Amino acid sequence: MANEAAIPVVIVGAGQAGLSVAYYLRKFELSPGRDFVIFDRGPDAGGAWQHRWRSLRLGTAHRVNDLPGMSELGLSFDTADRSLPAREVVTEYYRRYEEHFGLKVVRPVAVHSVANRGADLVVSTTSPGYGSRETTARLLVNASGTWGSPFVPHYPGVESFTGRQVHTAGFVSAEEFAGQRVVVVGGGTSAIGFLLELENVAAELHWAARRPIDWVHTEQLDLEGAASAVAAQDRAARAGRALPSIVSGTGVPVSRRISAGIERGVLVARPMFSRIEPTGVRWPDGTFTEADAIIWASGFRPELRHLSALRLREKAGGLSVGAGASWTDPRIFLAGYGPQASTVGASRAGRMIARQVVALL
Repeated sequence: MANEAAIPVVIVGAGQAGLSVAYYLRKFELSPGRDFVIFDRGPDAGGAWQHRWRSLRLGTAHRVNDLPGMSELGLSFDTADRSLPAREVVTEYYRRYEEHFGLKVVRPVAVHSVANRGADLVVSTTSPGYGSRETTARLLVNASGTWGSPFVPHYPGVESFTGRQVHTAGFVSAEEFAGQRVVVVGGGTSAIGFLLELENVAAELHWAARRPIDWVHTEQLDLEGAASAVAAQDRAARAGRALPSIVSGTGVPVSRRISAGIERGVLVARPMFSRIEPTGVRWPDGTFTEADAIIWASGFRPELRHLSALRLREKAGGLSVGAGASWTDPRIFLAGYGPQASTVGASRAGRMIARQVVALL
């Protein structure tokens, strides 16, 4: 393949957001490979799900909503086999989705930078298949998600810890922590999942969270709370502020599995430790807990480093985005950013962004 190419629209990422936009672009009669191209860094379909730990199952804490048009394939995550690893199910379904709609995803491709070239954009990539390459585009839909940008808050003494520190993105299995004293940090579903998996594996288990856990005593997400959380994300995105946590606005639904964990005393969070010491953590009341490992289930931030040359970031710490479009640069769309971050939001936003893209071409 040549080292330079030109195409009207580049989509970065083939997770839920990128595939949703691609589906609607195709529905609006744009042709994959001619009118738009999808670059995805993953070795396979499935977006970030292909990288999640093997023991994670659909329906335990994380929900995956169907992509638009998935019913044409006779597929739905609501009826998927929950005995299989979630990453295998999502990868298979997404792969079949890509093939069915002929989306021609190009992978593995790493997007390193997006820069200006006159009125156009130049997307610099590398791939084992064709090395370094530049693609000129009129418009760019960024759907890179968050998995490649794990967030670990800084706490005093973190550098001095002699044990192991693992973020959600690097978690492989509970067995790696067998017989160890483990501190899990975080207030969301990943932290809860780790605690339940480690319960009968770790020698000791402690849970630290920066804020009290807001338990919602229903297995389904509270719609009012969800709407409020999405609205908070939208306000922050429009104002160019750093995005708030979704779980801080929705709370954590208490399933039977979680309820049992609370009753057993496994899911009882302590206020965040005040500092980390070489062999453990020091709590605000002065007590000390020995630890062999700290698992940071502290979330992710939008992965936007490759857009740095466009200078989209505001002084308030985020990007100004409304209705999926950058308010700083009208050639840039942010799929899956802010209020679109959930699988439901990403699917709805796909149509909205695709309409705007078509209108600009």
